[in-house]
Amino acid sequence: MSSAAEPTVRPATRTDANAVFRLLRDFATTYRPDRARYEAVTFPEVLRAAAEHRAEFLVAERGTQVVGYAYAARMPTLFAGGTVLELLELAVDAPLRGHGTGSRLVREVQDRARRAGDTEVTVPTRRAVDFYRRLDFTETATFLKWPVPGAGM
Repeated sequence: MSSAAEPTVRPATRTDANAVFRLLRDFATTYRPDRARYEAVTFPEVLRAAAEHRAEFLVAERGTQVVGYAYAARMPTLFAGGTVLELLELAVDAPLRGHGTGSRLVREVQDRARRAGDTEVTVPTRRAVDFYRRLDFTETATFLKWPVPGAGM
């Protein structure tokens, strides 16, 4: 793949809302994204968290088209003796999967974790274990969840 085809990764901005929502619809398997809630609450909150260095919210572009995004939340921990950056969402346009865009986004998340002094990057996933292993992640835990009754999803 030539360098011209390499995606550019940059912080997400409010102008990326439509492109990220399009990718989110394909990414979400457990929840159905609600456009009104996304625009009014979740997208602005994720942007705010990134601006306050509580998260990393990145998009990948080819030319001027957003073709992927990554969202990772930074959490202070007692067990790790510092902050852990948890990669919660990684989405890439289906036709571009397997061509380096997701890897480029993850590497940028890892670089930002290193620069921020985070102790580790974690990923809760079942579907993409092999992908993350190729990027030097190791399996260490099982991820469990408890859906809060009455939550908006």
